[in-house]
Amino acid sequence: MSHGVVRFEIDAEDDGSLATFYGGLFGWDLQRPAGGYTMIDTRGGVGINGGIGQSRAGRPWSAFCVETDDPQATLDQATALGGRTLMPVTDVDAGLTLAAFADLDGLPVGLVKAPSVSGPSAGTGEAVDWFEVMGSDAERTQNFYTDLFGWKIDRSFPGYGVADTGAGRGLMGGVGGGADVQWVVVYAGVSDVDGKLRRAEELGASPAPAPGLLELKRAVRTALYGSADDVTMAVFRDPAGNTFGVYHKAGK
Repeated sequence: MSHGVVRFEIDAEDDGSLATFYGGLFGWDLQRPAGGYTMIDTRGGVGINGGIGQSRAGRPWSAFCVETDDPQATLDQATALGGRTLMPVTDVDAGLTLAAFADLDGLPVGLVKAPSVSGPSAGTGEAVDWFEVMGSDAERTQNFYTDLFGWKIDRSFPGYGVADTGAGRGLMGGVGGGADVQWVVVYAGVSDVDGKLRRAEELGASPAPAPGLLELKRAVRTALYGSADDVTMAVFRDPAGNTFGVYHKAGK
């Protein structure tokens, strides 16, 4: 099967406070059944939904989730390629089956059993519609995800390329490396990046500056499209220390 990026996950020891943080920041619809796992409908109309749970990995982690028919087989393949298991295959509330691994740089990536996934409903929430992986070495990181998931990554510009998962649904995203950060991030599209960052800090977040990555992405967009002035982006660390991104594209 194709391996689309169809969900995101945000976990911490105190997952209840994170649900309050993200609900207040992005206007998402959060449903927390008796079992405690919080289901997120972004109500963005496009992009992907997610969840907030109590970490089973021994530390907070946030990541995109890739669909698979067989999470254990995909987990085994990731391990064979040099990754390691972060969370074993686990059944959580609402019929979800999740797992997670750490890639060659220790960056967390989730796996979700394909039939469990639903898209955002229409509404006024801010959509999550881009993902990004930045490793210590771009070629090594791109090779890992190509070998594991069969993604096609545009390598015409060194250091950063857009990944086509081939799924026909879910997100496209950027895969690269060699800048001043190593991270896995999903991004929400917002109307005012600076205003959203201020609000995030009011709610307990902190900035996650990455000037080298910003310069790299500006160079990529300028090379591919002639200009980078139409996109503004930033990444923050939520109150648990997880990374999360926001961006604004002019005219969107």
